[in-house]
Amino acid sequence: RSGICSQITNAISDFFFEYETPRQVLVRDRRVGVACRLIQLGVLGYIIGWVFIYENGYQSTDTAISSVYTKMKGVGYTKINGTESVWDVSDYVFPPQGDSSFVVMTNFIMTEGQQMGKCPELILFQGQMTGVCVNKTKTCEVVTWCPVEDDSSIPYPPLLMSAENYTLFIKNSVTFPLFGVKRSNLVEGIDTGYISKCIYHPENDPLCPIFKLGDIVKFSGFNFETIAKLGGAIGIVVDWTCNLDLDKKYCKPEYTFHGLYGNADETDVTRTSVGYNFRYAKYYMEGKVQKRTLFKVFGIRIDIIVQSLARKFDIIPTLTAIGSGVGIFGVATVVCDLVLLHLLPKKEFYKNMKFKCTDSHIQVSSTLCINS
Repeated sequence: RSGICSQITNAISDFFFEYETPRQVLVRDRRVGVACRLIQLGVLGYIIGWVFIYENGYQSTDTAISSVYTKMKGVGYTKINGTESVWDVSDYVFPPQGDSSFVVMTNFIMTEGQQMGKCPELILFQGQMTGVCVNKTKTCEVVTWCPVEDDSSIPYPPLLMSAENYTLFIKNSVTFPLFGVKRSNLVEGIDTGYISKCIYHPENDPLCPIFKLGDIVKFSGFNFETIAKLGGAIGIVVDWTCNLDLDKKYCKPEYTFHGLYGNADETDVTRTSVGYNFRYAKYYMEGKVQKRTLFKVFGIRIDIIVQSLARKFDIIPTLTAIGSGVGIFGVATVVCDLVLLHLLPKKEFYKNMKFKCTDSHIQVSSTLCINS
C-alpha cells in the first residue's frame, strides 16, 4: 500500500514540478528532408489553391431575400365543333396573380351544360351511387353533375398549340442583408426600349427578362407538342452568384432551365402518372337551374426558383483560414518524426538524440546537429 501511495505522490509531484519543452534536432538526411519539404509544399498548395482560390476562404458569404413577379402575354385561338374561341391571359394562366409558380394551359377537355341530377357513370367514383344499374352502359347510376366527364380521349394535337408563342416576363429583386446590397434582374442597360424588343437567348440576349414559352420548353429538353398534350413541369432557376469585392454592377443573374416532369419517354415511377392536369368549373344560371362548364386542364407548370450566394472579403475568415493552414504544417513534422523514430535503421540513435532527461542544474545546448 505504501508503494502505491509513493507512486501517486511521485506522479503528482512530476505533474506540478516538471516541464517539457521541444528539443530541436537537425537531421542531415536527404530522404527525410525531401519528404518534409514535399509535404509542406502540398500543404501550402492546399491553403493557397483550395482554401483561398477555389473555396474563397478569405470571404464571408450571404444568401439573398428574394421576390419574384411574373406576367404572361399572348392570345390563343380554338375552333371546337364549329365554335370559335379566343383565349387571353385571364383564361389560360392559373393563378392569375403573377406568382413565381403558375400553370399555362395548353390543352383541355370541356364538358358543357352539366347540371345536378342522376345519370350513368363512365368510370368509378364519379358520384354518389343510387343502387340502380344501367344496362345500356353496364355501369351504376350516380347522383352527380350530368352528363359526366368523358376524358378517355385527349385532344391531339393540343388545342392551344399557339401557347408556344406566348411570352413570359420575369421581374426578380434580391437583397443581401449582410452586405446591404440590393439588385434586380433589370440590371444596367435593361430599359424600356430594350425590353420592348428583346427575347431571351443564352448567347445573344442572356440578360433579357422576357422568355418565349416555346424556348423555355426547348431549353429544358422537352418537345413542345409532347408536353403540351398532357402537361408537365419546368423549373427556371435564377442564379445570383456574386463577388461583391468587385463593383455591384457585375452582380448579374444567370438563367437555367430544367425539365422536372412531363417527358413521354420517362421510364421511372413517374411514368405511371405522366403530365400535369387539374379541373375547374365555370358556373352559370340557365333559367332557374344552376349549370356549369367543366374543364379538365392540361398545362405546363412553371416554377421559378431563385438561388443566391454573395461573397465579400472579411478579415475574420481570412485569419481563421491562415491559422488552420499554419496548424496543418505540423503534419510534416509528425510524418518525419514517425519515419525517423520507427522506420530508419538508426531509429534508436535518433530517439536518444531527440529525447533527453535533464536536471535543473545541468545545461544542454538547445540545438543538436546529426549527420546520418
